[in-house]
Amino acid sequence: KTPPTHHLPLLYSTMKLYCAILALGASSASAFVPQGPKAAAFKALHSTPPFPGGPEVGTESKVGVAAAVPQSPTGASALAKSEDPKKPKADWSPANTVRVQGGSLRTWSFATVDVQAVQVRMKTGGRPLNANVDLWQGPDNTPQKMGVYIEDGNLRPFNVIMATPWGQNTVACRNTAQMEFPFDACVEADMNDGALLGAMTELAENSASVICQGGAVKTYSFSPSVSSVQVLIGTDGRPLNARIELLQGPNNNKQVMEVYTEDGLERPFFSVIETPASGNVVRIQNTSPLEFPIHVRVEPYMVDTAPGGDVIIDGGNSRNVPRAPPIF
Repeated sequence: KTPPTHHLPLLYSTMKLYCAILALGASSASAFVPQGPKAAAFKALHSTPPFPGGPEVGTESKVGVAAAVPQSPTGASALAKSEDPKKPKADWSPANTVRVQGGSLRTWSFATVDVQAVQVRMKTGGRPLNANVDLWQGPDNTPQKMGVYIEDGNLRPFNVIMATPWGQNTVACRNTAQMEFPFDACVEADMNDGALLGAMTELAENSASVICQGGAVKTYSFSPSVSSVQVLIGTDGRPLNARIELLQGPNNNKQVMEVYTEDGLERPFFSVIETPASGNVVRIQNTSPLEFPIHVRVEPYMVDTAPGGDVIIDGGNSRNVPRAPPIF
């Protein structure tokens, strides 16, 4: 039976209301449907560039998870024999250096246990260099730290190798000078090639150590032909506290390093000190008590052997001898 004509507007209104209710129910029900993963609007910022040989940004490796590499035996010394005792080369390219302004701090983190040592280098444009270099391992744990002063950071750049066993290490460089005295810093990791530890091992195997008792002072003088010297200080497992000075003339400090190491066997101190001109003397003082002796090795690192070269003997700051390119 056909409904009356006057009922059609009411029927159409009812149908529109039902359609609106059904559409509203369908849209609200979609809220309970599992949604697919959305692209991240922001990506994590890397405060430190990846170390050489590490995974590139964008790979599937997890952050902070190291690859399956053999770990060092417990209690092993950093001076264990290296498979490839070659010496590293310096790289002051802008891609590897970071400008550290006065009063600021810069950190480099190495989460993998594959990094057994790092090379820390700092220099200036000719101005003084004042810095604190710390090695962090876990919260509130600083197994190694040193204070550095250099009169001319361009003539005598800072070069140190720090052992980083057991992984999760962070190197922190703080510029303790004023804002007008920035410096450039570079921290490079030692991967499987063993180049950095090889330099320490070579000195330990080819030279005899001298025991420096607590409070004692040892001095080493070098001829003008020696352009740089290498210093290796360790202990038998006890803490290490030492002051290393480079003098040129009576009480004229050109470079000073005050070093503390929690374990001098696991983390010995190794540095290459530039010794331009003549009258260079390396003075090492054991600042620990008598019960904490240290083992000291100081040997020439680079020697000018050019025949007929003219060497300035009057205590100047330059040489006329053609020098080989620095390794550090």
